[in-house]
Amino acid sequence: MARMDDRTVGLRAIHRRGVVAAIVLVAVAGVAGVAHAQADSVPPPFPAPGRLVDVGGWRLHLNCTGDARPAQPTVILETGVGDFSVEWSLVQPGVARFARVCSYDRAGDGWSDIGPHPRTFRQIVYELHTLLERAGERPPFILVGHSYGGWLVRQYQMTYPSEVAGMVLVEAGADDPWRMTPDGKLKRSSELATGAPIPPVKTSDPLRVADIPPGIMTQIRAGVAQMSQAPNGPPRNRLPPDAQRMRAWALARIGHILAGVNPVEHEELAALRAERMKSAHPLGDLPLVVITRGVPDESGPNAAAMEEEHRKDHTAVAAFSRSGKLVVATHSGHHVQLEEPELVVSAIREVVAAARR
Repeated sequence: MARMDDRTVGLRAIHRRGVVAAIVLVAVAGVAGVAHAQADSVPPPFPAPGRLVDVGGWRLHLNCTGDARPAQPTVILETGVGDFSVEWSLVQPGVARFARVCSYDRAGDGWSDIGPHPRTFRQIVYELHTLLERAGERPPFILVGHSYGGWLVRQYQMTYPSEVAGMVLVEAGADDPWRMTPDGKLKRSSELATGAPIPPVKTSDPLRVADIPPGIMTQIRAGVAQMSQAPNGPPRNRLPPDAQRMRAWALARIGHILAGVNPVEHEELAALRAERMKSAHPLGDLPLVVITRGVPDESGPNAAAMEEEHRKDHTAVAAFSRSGKLVVATHSGHHVQLEEPELVVSAIREVVAAARR
């Protein structure tokens, strides 16, 4: 939720992200405590397909399929913002044919409990690492990140480099994305970074919804109503019926909004850029495939220039590794995992094979 589609695809997307994020940041600023349950009483349409694992007083949903094989990494799927495990419904079965593969729901989304706030990159990466460790899923890992998830897998690799054997970035978030300010101006993330300290990771005390003031809760519920109006518009209408049912339920939850609150996103992106600039190839020889869209998502008078910038950005990301490779999804827009899932499966297979050599 909160940030639109993480990758900032078009000015309307930027504006929508800003409006909802503003509501959320006000809503949870300074609120913390111990949560024991989601705020909504309606249960999900069906039980979680995977396991709910306690990571410190809140539970995360982990869905692993396929068999572990000797000397072969496990594949970890990380979604874009506002998405959760069902987003990989067209990819995970294909990967499970040749590798162990796990999707999961970040805290507050899907079947997972609400977690501590704020939802920084570092907090999310800590929780994923703890989830995998407590679930008995051992490294090395192949990390697959879509959109906003691209920043998260880069953060994971930066935090736990010895655990990562390869990466697949699917329409990954820009290195210095455009953002629209509340007054309607378009600025780079780097222009909005203030140098604010990034809060330390919290290992306990998930957010207690009961501590959110009633007036703020009313604003959050208004945001929920806005974001849940069309949960399965194209291309998500390609998802299996059960996945669409689960999305319709999840996007109407308070946790779905809370899952996207990160008041220091610009500072964390600056830290990722600083790490990247330390070396021409910050990932060394790590197996890496970067998938970029072939169908334009931009519109308006600057569409051609923005699409050109998008392609150049992904070309640069592919160069993070000396063995990096750029693949164009000729029939896809931003959601390649839904429009050309077989291409994503093929890229994962390629990186798994390279990691075994």
